[in-house]
Amino acid sequence: MPLVLAEKEKPQIIKKIGGSEEVKRHLENLGFNVGGTVSVVNSLAGNVIVRVKEARIAINEDLARKIMV
Repeated sequence: MPLVLAEKEKPQIIKKIGGSEEVKRHLENLGFNVGGTVSVVNSLAGNVIVRVKEARIAINEDLARKIMV
């Protein structure tokens, strides 16, 4: 399922990252790697704040839909 549909505060394992090579590289630079753990801190109008590697990152709905957990 896409990250935007994930349950709040529940750790999820990243299974796949979609999109163009540029988008994948951008997400990997932010810390989103296949096999890594991510959890949704808050969600507002599709945009999400997530916890990745001890950091909180805000991403828009389009990017969150490219991250499958």
